[in-house]
Amino acid sequence: MPPHEKPVVVPYDPAWATHGAALCAQLRSVLGPLVLRVEHIGSTSVPGMAAKAIYDVQVGVAELDAAAAAFEAPLATLGFVRAPYLRDHVPAGREDAEDPADWAKRYWSRRTTDAAPVNLHVRRTGSPNERLALLFRDWLRATPDAVPAYARFKYVLAQAVPDTGTYADVKDPVVDLIGVVAERWAAETGWRPHA
Repeated sequence: MPPHEKPVVVPYDPAWATHGAALCAQLRSVLGPLVLRVEHIGSTSVPGMAAKAIYDVQVGVAELDAAAAAFEAPLATLGFVRAPYLRDHVPAGREDAEDPADWAKRYWSRRTTDAAPVNLHVRRTGSPNERLALLFRDWLRATPDAVPAYARFKYVLAQAVPDTGTYADVKDPVVDLIGVVAERWAAETGWRPHA
């Protein structure tokens, strides 16, 4: 979603899980051998979660620049456009935040009228930003009591802000807070990405 558009949060759609899995399979098939993992992440991947009706998909790769070059043509055929975002938001207080390379990514979006809208995040497998996306999803899936509160926050925020850029900026510190709780859950349960 372009950063100047008004965000629209909608109720959970049970079809998101099926469509997300199909999208992941399609991307794995089209992108080829540089892909290590493809996963449906973000709010549309959490049962019961209200969301912007845009799929977030994470592709894990060994090396970002080689993958970005190889992915450009196949993604263009699917309607994806490369965006200039080269780094994720770094959560407040993260000790590893001093090395920007740890939070690097490549990003494409699809907003065509004939296919589902997608935010495609290509991240290095084993990086803290890849891990955080999976931890956020898995903690919310394991903590359904938190889903209504986070959904309500997103509804209120979407109504209060003028555009998706502001929406993301205000939401980031809340995601940081969830990350703190989720890290404790990960330590207590032995959660690991890709386990």
